[in-house]
Amino acid sequence: MQTFLVKLIRAYQVGISAHTPPTCRYQPTCSHYTQTAIERFGSWRGLVMGVARILRCNPLVPGGFDPVPTHFSVRRNRVK
Repeated sequence: MQTFLVKLIRAYQVGISAHTPPTCRYQPTCSHYTQTAIERFGSWRGLVMGVARILRCNPLVPGGFDPVPTHFSVRRNRVK
């Protein structure tokens, strides 16, 4: 499952995201964040973290550098 999800994200990054203007308010991008979270915490926890991150990515937040935390968490990990 983990390999499938990572390949799906990679296909999105290459096939769709590479051909559209950047819109993610965070660094790393939401797709890279989700990919790293899946690789670090497994399919389900990584997917939960990725969905939480995507829900945080909206015009009401300032964005910024928000790395994948070293411990499982759906809270923001923004570094100034």
